Amino acid sequence: MLGRIGTPELLVILGLVLVLFGPKKLPEIGRSFGKGLKEFRQATKEIKESVDLGDEDTAGTKEA
Repeated sequence: MLGRIGTPELLVILGLVLVLFGPKKLPEIGRSFGKGLKEFRQATKEIKESVDLGDEDTAGTKEA
């Protein structure tokens, strides 16, 4: 039943954030959110690479 967030929903969320935190805090909140998202993507990439390397290591050793 839950669909994707559309433009009207985003505008409502952004309006609520603006009312709750004020215009002076928005750049700081955006920066913090961006840094967190960047770290999350980097961690996800590292985990994915380690899993891929693990698959390559075990591919050469077959059990008889």
